[in-house]
Amino acid sequence: MHSKEAAGCRLCRYRRVQEKRPDRDCLNGEVTVYLTLTFVLFVSLILALVESASVQMAKNYRRADMNRALECVFAEYQKELLENYDVFAIECGYETGTYTEQNILDRLSYYGADMENEIERIQLFTDNSGELFRDQVGKYMKHKYGIAWADKYLGNVSLWKNQEEKADEFTEEEEKQNDQLKDLLGEQEAELPEEENPMQHVAELKCSPILELVLPKDKTISEKQISLQEMPEKRENHTGYGAFSDVEPEDGTLTSVLLGEYVIDHFTDFTDGPKGGELDYELEYILAGRESDKGNLETVAKKLVMLRFVPNYIYLQTSSTKQAEARAAAGTLCTLLAVPAVTEAAAQGILLAWAYGESVMDVRSLLDGQKAAITKDDTNWQLSLSGLMKLGTDEDTGTGMDVQDGMGYKDYMRMLLFLEGKERMSMRAMGIIEKNMQSIYGQPAFRIDYCAGRMEIRTVCNLRRGIKYQYRTYYGYQ
Repeated sequence: MHSKEAAGCRLCRYRRVQEKRPDRDCLNGEVTVYLTLTFVLFVSLILALVESASVQMAKNYRRADMNRALECVFAEYQKELLENYDVFAIECGYETGTYTEQNILDRLSYYGADMENEIERIQLFTDNSGELFRDQVGKYMKHKYGIAWADKYLGNVSLWKNQEEKADEFTEEEEKQNDQLKDLLGEQEAELPEEENPMQHVAELKCSPILELVLPKDKTISEKQISLQEMPEKRENHTGYGAFSDVEPEDGTLTSVLLGEYVIDHFTDFTDGPKGGELDYELEYILAGRESDKGNLETVAKKLVMLRFVPNYIYLQTSSTKQAEARAAAGTLCTLLAVPAVTEAAAQGILLAWAYGESVMDVRSLLDGQKAAITKDDTNWQLSLSGLMKLGTDEDTGTGMDVQDGMGYKDYMRMLLFLEGKERMSMRAMGIIEKNMQSIYGQPAFRIDYCAGRMEIRTVCNLRRGIKYQYRTYYGYQ
């Protein structure tokens, strides 16, 4: 009896407990759904990450394909141009004589970048008056000589500019002095005798061809000529497109000095002798830009005479001995006038003429491969007043003095190159390069305005399932 009551009590307690608990089956179902959704989301995330990584990998592969192809295209630089002139360039004509950018796109496809490619921007050597050429030249010269090398020339820059300014000032002074003398003679209704008159003699010399005065007797002048209309400086060139403002060009005084030294290293002048190009006097063409060797040398000789005129006239203004000789000669010319103002003006005119004659002798020395004194004194002055009257005549046998610590022809060419505008210098230098590539180095179809050194390609490629990827790739010679 008691066992039955106990069993009934336990059953009642069990039922009461069951009524208080939640449904276990319901709880287990909620956990399963939650875990399933979490697993689905987690798997989706993993798959999305895998897909993103796969797409990014595909993009990287396409970029790598283009980088490799573009490097291969730029590795096809013009070999003779590098070997002889130390600059890198792709010749877009590929020796066909026809400029077309499709050649570059075809080469990209050949090297594995067979996608939708378009040239977004490209810079040719003749763009912006040779900006790319100057940039490469500056980097090459810095690599070859170092920045410290240029310091010795940078220190002379102000002196070169000052000498050019002084030459212009003295030229104006000479004109004023001649006008003053004419006015004084006009007031006296008189004329100076033509015989034994240094001023008259020098005036006649200035009207004669300069090369007849300064050319050494044993030197001959090249008769080579070119057509200026075929040169890059004068003709219409192919041009690139797209700004490269993100690529800072190197410019300024240092670039001018480096460009001038590059030109001296790579081109010939009168003192070097011919090397078989279209012109023998290449440096003189770069300075003068005329169509013949003779015309270029003549222009440079006139510039040299004016540069040498500066130290010569300065010396005469400080030499009491030379001034006394000039006054004595002026007194002889003005004996009949007896007007002190005329005599003094004539003396200054004689000094100017004397300085010009001495400059002629200096240029003779330079063209003969010798050195001219930087400044003049009694020991290195060459021309007497009597010798001035023989200048340019059959009795003229002077060859010029060689001063060991002076400046040679190339030193003065360095000065003139710096004073020349670097844009003109660049275009003329590239013109000589083009002509020599055609006539000396076996590239008859070569043109400098076909040469590219910087480029950016815009590419559109299909990755998969309609996904398109667009990107740009830049490459330029450094």
